[in-house]
Amino acid sequence: MAIPPFEAFYVEHRSEVLGLLRRKLGRDRADDAFQETFLRALRAYGRLEHGEHLRAWVLTIASRVATDAHRRSRPTGEMPELAHEDARPAYEDLGELTDGLPPKERAAVVLRYGYDLTYDQIAVALDSSQDAARQAASTGVRRLRKEKTA
Repeated sequence: MAIPPFEAFYVEHRSEVLGLLRRKLGRDRADDAFQETFLRALRAYGRLEHGEHLRAWVLTIASRVATDAHRRSRPTGEMPELAHEDARPAYEDLGELTDGLPPKERAAVVLRYGYDLTYDQIAVALDSSQDAARQAASTGVRRLRKEKTA
């Protein structure tokens, strides 16, 4: 699949990225994170090999920008309250649930069960194989179940 011009990519994904960032960071902090997300995407855009799974790719960038913003603003080691801007599912609730997982497992679980992405899309987002993405999600869920029963 061909890579669309960056402007077309931006127009197609800007609303969803802004919505995700508003849910994760609140309205006040989302604008800066939005700009940072698309700045990072623009920097990496020329290195893309194909135009498949661009949605998963940009949402992963946005999630990482939000995580970075939380880390920078967390003086006491506590996660701040996350704002809910609309009636869509609260992905940050899944994020809080998965806080204790290793990064790759956490990303796989959130992308699979929070965003309903396929393992192929998750593999692209995590720069791994489809089997590795499936394994990371499965292992993450097993760890969560084990923690719940402990």
